[in-house]
Amino acid sequence: MRTVLRQALADPAVTWSLGGYGAGATFRRDADEPADGPFDGRPGLVTPRGALVLGEACALVPVAYETALGGDAWSQALALCRPLSRLPSCPAPVVSELGRDDGAARSEDRDGVSFCLGLPLRQARLLARGRGAAVPILRDACGRPADAVLWERLSRLGATLIAASGGDRIEVVLPDTHPGPRAHWFDKLLRLGRLHAATAPIPAGLAPVIHLHPPHPWTESGYDLGRHGVFADWLARWGDPALVALKAGILAGEAMAVPDTRAARAVTRVARAQRRYLASS
Repeated sequence: MRTVLRQALADPAVTWSLGGYGAGATFRRDADEPADGPFDGRPGLVTPRGALVLGEACALVPVAYETALGGDAWSQALALCRPLSRLPSCPAPVVSELGRDDGAARSEDRDGVSFCLGLPLRQARLLARGRGAAVPILRDACGRPADAVLWERLSRLGATLIAASGGDRIEVVLPDTHPGPRAHWFDKLLRLGRLHAATAPIPAGLAPVIHLHPPHPWTESGYDLGRHGVFADWLARWGDPALVALKAGILAGEAMAVPDTRAARAVTRVARAQRRYLASS
């Protein structure tokens, strides 16, 4: 896992996300964007637009999977999960001041004042860190639920939004840009209380905290066999064994009995699409 994470940190085509169903943050960087590591030697990346810190990622449980989308499209991810028994409860549903941000990726940000936004999320805490005019606005919001008005004001003030889980975090310098580090908060999804999307075959007893999204094998230049092989290796190591066997049989052209489950049907669609791409490569 350390090797996979080290290689992924070196690849600007990899996208990272941290959080839960309905709220969190995503880290991306451009190929020519300057990037350093966190100031204190922790694994991660620091760019002018945000930061990724992987302080505890190697201790999480890896789960590799693919998700069928429309037509021949699919997505792929390596989810780093925490056992449900080790998840904290949701924070108090109000904004609260936490003080100095000692976990900041940049040394100069440690004296920024951080606040928990109180979102109903177990896998991570969504935080705001501010200086100057942002601090009294956040202090004025303490004791009340965070809302869209506060979110918008933080962006105008240039605060930093942080999705943090233990020693892992993504920092997003506001206003965020696309493509690049982004923070998201979808209240309707949070209210559902789910730990992950229903299409993600996460084993019972685990909750995904970090998602690592490698570059997709389908490109404008054709099907990239190298990218396909990398994720195939991840699936062999950390995928559901039954689903991996089902996919391998379909790719080999075998007549496979498909279990009547959502995950099996999705894997079947992905495998058939990939077989067509591989045949034409």
